[in-house]
Amino acid sequence: MTRPTPETLTEACEYLAAQDAAFARVHQALGVPDWRYGAPDYAVIARMIAFQQITTKAASAIWGRVEEAVGDVCTSAILAADEETLRGCGLSRPKIRHLRSIAEAVETGALDLDRVHAAEMEAARKELIAVKGIGPWTADLFLLYCGRLDAWPSGDVGLMESYKMLHGLEARHDTKAFDQLAESWRPYRGVAAHLLWNWINTERAKAYAANGGG
Repeated sequence: MTRPTPETLTEACEYLAAQDAAFARVHQALGVPDWRYGAPDYAVIARMIAFQQITTKAASAIWGRVEEAVGDVCTSAILAADEETLRGCGLSRPKIRHLRSIAEAVETGALDLDRVHAAEMEAARKELIAVKGIGPWTADLFLLYCGRLDAWPSGDVGLMESYKMLHGLEARHDTKAFDQLAESWRPYRGVAAHLLWNWINTERAKAYAANGGG
């Protein structure tokens, strides 16, 4: 898979707009979303692990220190780095264990990212989540970054919050209900995710600017 073309994304947005008027509003206001594309390699997964459950600002600082400490983030670099070095970058012990577990799986061939990249989505997802340290959300996000138009990061709070905002709801859907709703967006759930991310990020930027940047 490669980065989706603007033509493909436009077709997907028009399809989604016909399914839900909220997507029509986003598409009209913001156009075709920029795709969060990343090469299907270990560094992409490692970065996802590093960014989990902390603020983007904090995660960016930690990731920068990791890159400074080990150079190019690859399996051999992470396996060669001692725990003290990685802890000094700000990584928690569980995240270090996950990074090493995934690196070992890639090194031994238990996880073949080229095979994952070429496989049908369900087979690719199954191979990813079989590795200790890669949960369903990380697997789905990785596949989304690789260009899978229907990959869906279930449980992503940002997506649920964005949809709530667009529809003026008092509360977010829970994960199960939101996943059921997203079924109607197949085969473009990944495009729906990008539209929702674009919307909430734009609204947050407006609020930040309105508050004087503070």
